[in-house]
Amino acid sequence: MLLSELFVGTDIKTDKKIETCAVVYDSRKVVTGSVFVAIKGDNTNGEEYAFEAEKNGAVAYVGENLIDGLEIPQFITINARRTLAFMCANFYGNPQNKLRVIGVTGTNGKTSTAFLLKTVIAHGGYKVALCGTVKCMIGEEEYIPKLCKDSEINFQTMTTPDPDVLYMLMRDMVEDGVEVLVMETSSHALALEKLAPIQFEIGIFTNLTEEHLDFHKSMDNYLLAKAKLFSQCKKGIFNIDDAYAQRVMDASRCEKITYGIKNRGDYFAESIVTKTVYGSEYILHSANSRFKIKTQIPGDFTLYNTLATAAAAREFSINLITVQNAIYSLNGICGRLERVKLGFEGNGISVFIDYAHTPFALHSLLSCVSGFRERDQRIVTLFGCGGDRDKDKRAVMGRIAVEESDFVIITSDNSRSENPSDIIEDILQGVGNANNYIVIENRCKAIEYVIENAMAGDIILLVGKGHEQYEIDKDGMHPFSEIEIVENAVKKRR
Repeated sequence: MLLSELFVGTDIKTDKKIETCAVVYDSRKVVTGSVFVAIKGDNTNGEEYAFEAEKNGAVAYVGENLIDGLEIPQFITINARRTLAFMCANFYGNPQNKLRVIGVTGTNGKTSTAFLLKTVIAHGGYKVALCGTVKCMIGEEEYIPKLCKDSEINFQTMTTPDPDVLYMLMRDMVEDGVEVLVMETSSHALALEKLAPIQFEIGIFTNLTEEHLDFHKSMDNYLLAKAKLFSQCKKGIFNIDDAYAQRVMDASRCEKITYGIKNRGDYFAESIVTKTVYGSEYILHSANSRFKIKTQIPGDFTLYNTLATAAAAREFSINLITVQNAIYSLNGICGRLERVKLGFEGNGISVFIDYAHTPFALHSLLSCVSGFRERDQRIVTLFGCGGDRDKDKRAVMGRIAVEESDFVIITSDNSRSENPSDIIEDILQGVGNANNYIVIENRCKAIEYVIENAMAGDIILLVGKGHEQYEIDKDGMHPFSEIEIVENAVKKRR
């Protein structure tokens, strides 16, 4: 492909006839014929590796600054990350323009809402793909691209893949006949311009609570990153009950549609009936319809997720009956208050796995479970906090856990480069004089302990990892299945 073709949509123009075979931003992956894009990371600047890229066969350099002594042609851009996204999209034939794309953003609820919406639209007769935290899917099949080890780790741990992978995924989806893509759009991806080439048909805003401030530095920056989605979509659907919704709408350029429970949005729920662990139902109102929604998934947050889903589906012209049937068809979402099937071996205990990893999400989870437990049932919460992430939330989550649970096991959770004991010490700053907790640093041993010592009727919550099938520490990524650990522990308990 000609370099000039890769620059379409960017601020770079050239009439040089330079053929390229790859767009690369890691100098170690450069092959002869590549164009090297220098982007700035948290710890490194790609400009430092321009000579290595040249040595490895790069035929052109793209960056925000000229490099003295570099012999290959140099092309300067105002924003290298934005330019990289367009170059990758162009390289793969702009597949985003051949799909109807729906984006879901917010601190909490992205995964559940995206999964629900994917299900509803598929029930409407479309071939739908999903791209998000839990996994990528084409139809009902999980899609795992062939990647090198580093890229595979990034793919597994990122909500929104990097541009070189994202637009390749979209190309594969188009070739497989996908018509609609529902994707989670993280604040990182929006801030880093990964999604700049995409014009979304619909964007959904679920909520905003304090998270990722290690990256965004302030709530204002975090909010503005989320709002970027709504400058790239035709319609925005906003949770009007959220304290930040109006500010996000004020910063958005799209048709604005609202949904709510406490406040009367364009779509709103009333006559809510909670059926404890078996879900809930409500009457959904809109400008020209009134119909019942039933869900088998428990929790107040499920009301919001299904409400957002129904609003988006109706704006996508999915009929009412299809919306009702599709939402009711789901009895759970991977890693989101997911019940582990224990059979008769469970001996009266219940185990749920949930991805809650923010103070708001943990409080919502515990409030939800408190709402459906029986009087004599204990809530036993096992959780930790991730390393190399926002430290301020650790003590807050410790306080919430001990205040809203009957018993707590504080453990590790993807410590990454940090020492797990240091993270636990941060958590303990929030527990005060509470005496309803213990610390077991090894997460596997912690899970085994909680199963071995469970009382009949206990509701055990394994919090933080959710869908993840790995644990990340100083030595890298290791396989880790909470379901397998629970099943083995339950067999030993018997």
